[in-house]
Amino acid sequence: LPFHVDQVTMILNEVLRLYPPIIEMTRIIEEDMKLGESLHLQAGTSLSLPILLLHHDKEIWGEDAKEFKPERFAEGISNATKGHVSYFPFGWGPRVCIGQNFALLEAKMAVAMILQRYSFELSPSYAHAPYRIVTTKPQFGAPFILHRL
Repeated sequence: LPFHVDQVTMILNEVLRLYPPIIEMTRIIEEDMKLGESLHLQAGTSLSLPILLLHHDKEIWGEDAKEFKPERFAEGISNATKGHVSYFPFGWGPRVCIGQNFALLEAKMAVAMILQRYSFELSPSYAHAPYRIVTTKPQFGAPFILHRL
């Protein structure tokens, strides 16, 4: 069956949730601030935002948080996260990655071009081993077997 653009978007969102390009962001607080009722943060404090941990958190995503389920994004990112800012593979706010829209558009176009001419499957030689150095990538590559349609 042909893929619909919404399905491709859901699949890309789920891949980016499970395997975000960067696994952690660090920010330095520029001025004293208060979070909630009791948390006071001083200017100069360094905060670490563990993207990978938030994207796999069962309290946010459910008991199936480590499973590949693109349908969790069927009603958009806001509904998938229940309105919490807990999905940010490209960062968030004023310092969001400037290439986010281009990267997603490029990925959708590549998938669409491939699926017009080929079906594919993972090669039996594929070994699932995400490798994180600066960005997340497959340690041993991602060999596919393409079949011309």
